[in-house]
Amino acid sequence: MRQITRVLGVGGSLRADSTAEKALRVALAEAERLGAEVDMLAGTQLAMPLYDPRAEYRGPEAQRLIKAVAAADGVVLATPAYHGSISGLMKNAIDHMEELRDNERPYLSGRAVGCVAVSDGAQGAVAALGALRDVAHALRGWPTPLGIALDDVASRFGPDGECTDVRARRQLTAMAGQVVEFAVHRKTALGERSRAVGGISLS
Repeated sequence: MRQITRVLGVGGSLRADSTAEKALRVALAEAERLGAEVDMLAGTQLAMPLYDPRAEYRGPEAQRLIKAVAAADGVVLATPAYHGSISGLMKNAIDHMEELRDNERPYLSGRAVGCVAVSDGAQGAVAALGALRDVAHALRGWPTPLGIALDDVASRFGPDGECTDVRARRQLTAMAGQVVEFAVHRKTALGERSRAVGGISLS
């Protein structure tokens, strides 16, 4: 039976069709072209109350995010750079991943994490990218070798969301390929290990 590889994109801003969201869509489109099943949570879908570890109830947006991350084999995170770091919207979404601490795969364990940061200028994007990669690593994810810092002034997207910047498009598709490749190899390895010990295939 064919194994389904699931890639989740999380990011953007409250502004519809932000550059971060457009970059996320380009990466997910490439992941889908490579055979992955993709899902995306962006913009207002991430507008949820500030994470409170003591809260007994999580709203529908938070519940959907937590379930989507738990089901994902790979993740792409895309944030605008606010004051040289991750936006509050994205940080709050990431904070909600604390709910996966007792999951079979805690936090982002066993997942390749593609990271994208966007800013009006290269310096802010590079700083935010570094912060995002650090967070992914702290959540036990494996940041892909290629992380992407996009200068919003130089990186152009057409009205249909297509990336008209050749270099940026190549980076986004290459990063998506790394996420999918890692996810496929890991699922295959786990499936083979399970069959070797007489367990159930993970397909």
